[in-house]
Amino acid sequence: MKCPFCFAETKVVDKRESGELGANRRRRECLRCGKRFTTYERIETPSLSVVKKDGRVEEFDREKLRSGVVKACQKRPVTQEQVESLLDNVETELRKKDSTEIKTKIIGDMIMKKLKNVDKVAYIRFASVYREFTDLESFEKELEKLLKG
Repeated sequence: MKCPFCFAETKVVDKRESGELGANRRRRECLRCGKRFTTYERIETPSLSVVKKDGRVEEFDREKLRSGVVKACQKRPVTQEQVESLLDNVETELRKKDSTEIKTKIIGDMIMKKLKNVDKVAYIRFASVYREFTDLESFEKELEKLLKG
């Protein structure tokens, strides 16, 4: 790493994990001018793309997922920590996949599976929007599956 002041070589004086996004914080000192500065090193994760039902491709937006899950969990005994944990798990699983283009069906199914374990009412709420129930029979079928399984 070159010194930002005189562009000479530097040495690492101190190194530690900063905690934010698994970054490494390095305190460096210039071998020529003696000035010190800090650098951060973090792993660059590939961006995810979401393939919509109509074929459009959008950038993955965790906030959209959060919004849908929070709406499903409204007035339910689900904590913000549980929501964040669910979203963390889904995002981690998505990043482990071979492809960076993920279909909305895969994302929706993952969220539903995890919501089912957190709160069954939130699961049904999410399913009703995600699966676009158009009539009472569709809703009843999903409820029957939930009660059986």
